[in-house]
Order: sequence, then structure tokens, then C-alpha cells
Amino acid sequence: MRRSALQQGVLHLVIAVGAVTMVLPFLWMVSTSLKPEPEIFRFPPVWLPGRWEWSNYREAMEAAPFGRYFLNTVIYAVSVTTSNLLFCSMAAYAFARLRFRGRNVLFIMVLGTMMIPGQVTMVPVFIMLKHWPLVGGNDVLGAGGHGLLNTYPGLVLPMAVGAFGIFLLRQFFMTLPSELEDAARIDGCSEAGIYWRIILPLSKPALATVGIFTFTAAWNEFLWPLLITSKDSMRTLQLGLQVFQTQYTTTWDLLMAGTVVVTIPVLVIFMFGQRYFTRGIALSGVKG
Repeated sequence: MRRSALQQGVLHLVIAVGAVTMVLPFLWMVSTSLKPEPEIFRFPPVWLPGRWEWSNYREAMEAAPFGRYFLNTVIYAVSVTTSNLLFCSMAAYAFARLRFRGRNVLFIMVLGTMMIPGQVTMVPVFIMLKHWPLVGGNDVLGAGGHGLLNTYPGLVLPMAVGAFGIFLLRQFFMTLPSELEDAARIDGCSEAGIYWRIILPLSKPALATVGIFTFTAAWNEFLWPLLITSKDSMRTLQLGLQVFQTQYTTTWDLLMAGTVVVTIPVLVIFMFGQRYFTRGIALSGVKG
């Protein structure tokens, strides 16, 4: 008993140290966003500013059209999250509950796409979007215009579905009792009805997990919006933060203030979905 209590105490201590290590950078970010510029690089460093510069937030938001950047990011992140929840859940239902020839082979191929670095497919996808037929001034052969560049569909389509979401939802769907489907089929329910009326309502933890992962990744995405957009009106928040960094200098106080504002929506989403998130992670690996 004594040894068990000691081990538990050591475990709690390790977890506490890890938690403090993770939280410190965020606290330093908030502290820096409220400091006058001379205090940022003071040594020894100070956590609490000598003078609280709340005006840093106003100046940061006025440095660029962040309202437009925020709208673009919301449209991008919500569209990517919605499409992933829909298409990943449909594919996961097929892999988990339907029986068809080549199902396992096809699923392994889907998982194999997770091993392909995004940098490998980025240029081909860019070329495909640029030469998308009959949009953006392109003719039927995809020539003559800009295609889907600098558009919301160009931002969203390559991220509309992902292998990770399919895998996670498939693992969760396989834990649901098959008796529910059998009873629904006896009552005359179609496969689409079983998916929509039975499987999805029972899968809120897994859907919340995929939604949080997808929304966070889309909200923080930098490289793909950088490649696909060149107009300032199509920039996202992560690209907008570049306004505080030039070739020779960085205005750290305004950059940290902007970063705090950009981080808040992700924290809010995580706080509201935390209960479902932890349940989804725990239950998705119960059954292989």
C-alpha cells in the first residue's frame, strides 16, 4: 500500500511538472502581449509587466484587416471540419459495418496515404486546382485562367476528407453493437437510415474528437493557404500574423497580442468539447 501511494505521488508529480511545462509558454505569450517593448528582452526576465499595455491589442488588430482574415479563417475551418465529419463518417461506416469484396485492402490503402508527406502532394494538387476546367477563366481544358486559386473551394477541397478521421471513426463504429442495426433492418430501415439515425447519434464522442482535431489543424494551417492564396482579401489569420515580422525586425509585443487573439477560438472549442474529446479518445481504441 505504501509503495503504491509513493508511486501514485511520483506519477502526480510528473504530471504536474508536465502540465506546468506546457502552460508556461502560453503564460509567457500573454505576459509579452501586455509588456512595453523595452521590457520584452529584459534580463532577468519579468513575468508581470511594469506597465500594462492593453493598447497592444488595439494596435495589433489595426495593423491589418484582421476582421477579413478572421472571416476567411472561420469559413475555411468550419467548412473543412464539416466536410470531414460528413465524408469521414460515411467512409468509416462503410469500412466498419458493410461487407464487400476488397474492403480490408481498400482500408489499408486509405491508411497508407497517411505515410505520404503533404509536401509530396502539395505541388500536384496546386496544379490540379489551377487548371480546374470551366472556373476562374479556364476553358474546358483548364487553360487560360487561375482556376480555383484564391477561392474558398480551392482552400477547402484538398482538406475535405482525411485518412485519420476515417480510421478513428471506423475504430469507434466497430465498438457499437450490431444488434442495433439488425433491429433497424427488421423494421425496414435502409443503410442510409441506420447510418444517420442510429450510428451518428451514438458516435458523438468520436465525432467531437475528429471535429476538434480537424478544426484545430485547419485554424492553425499556414502552408496551404500561403500557397493557394495571393490576394490579401483571401488571407487567413495565420498569414495575417506575418504583418508583424519583416526582414530585419519583429514587433514582438504586437505579434504576441495578435497570437493571443488567434488562439482564443481554439481554446473555446476545446473547452466546450473536452468531455466528448476524452471519451472519444478512450473509446476509439477499444476494439480493432
